[in-house]
Amino acid sequence: MTAMYRVVKADILDKITQGVWAPGSQMPNEMRLAETYDCARATVNRAMRELAEEGIIERRRKSGTRVRMNPVRQARFGIPLVRKEIEDQQAVYGYTLINSTIEPAPDWLRGRLGLAVGGLVRHVCCMHTADDMPFQLEDRWISLDALPDAETVDFSQSGPNEWLVTAVPFSNAEMSLLAVQADAKLATLLHCAKGDALFQTERSTWMDGQAITYVRLIFRGGHKMTTQY
Repeated sequence: MTAMYRVVKADILDKITQGVWAPGSQMPNEMRLAETYDCARATVNRAMRELAEEGIIERRRKSGTRVRMNPVRQARFGIPLVRKEIEDQQAVYGYTLINSTIEPAPDWLRGRLGLAVGGLVRHVCCMHTADDMPFQLEDRWISLDALPDAETVDFSQSGPNEWLVTAVPFSNAEMSLLAVQADAKLATLLHCAKGDALFQTERSTWMDGQAITYVRLIFRGGHKMTTQY
């Protein structure tokens, strides 16, 4: 049986293709669409989220949803479970929590994610290993305004990557890729020499306009990332 959100998504896409909702036009809100399709609002939300991710529609928190004037072709980066990524390489996965604190969001993070002054974040730093060798250093901030449950999650045995990927949906993300040099701290954590070139990704995720998390992932040189178009 086809999942209901796929039925809704296909019908919305058909209406856009047939010109019922022309490029640039305002679309009905989720509540009205849920009534139209006689389904839960969450079902409509998932269908709309996928259409937004595919560049067909544009969702804005205060102004609603519109059909894009021109569909957007985007590079698509999945957010993988790092455990699975390592095990798929036939390596033994390992995890170590380095530190975890609850603290006010620093100014640079508030500016980047649009967080409120005085808002709290959970800051978690942890290491993922492959065959006992450093694979990925995860340095993550989670907004407790968006995800209050994150304050009490036990990250001593498994990291925030695993919890977020399996339990928390997101509607859009922004990613940066860059090369960095290992300072003394990174050299110690990643078992490399100070000054070595490292591969770093920075990713921010949101759910319907509300910031969820920002993370820096740092890998030793030679790491490979694949994307789809």
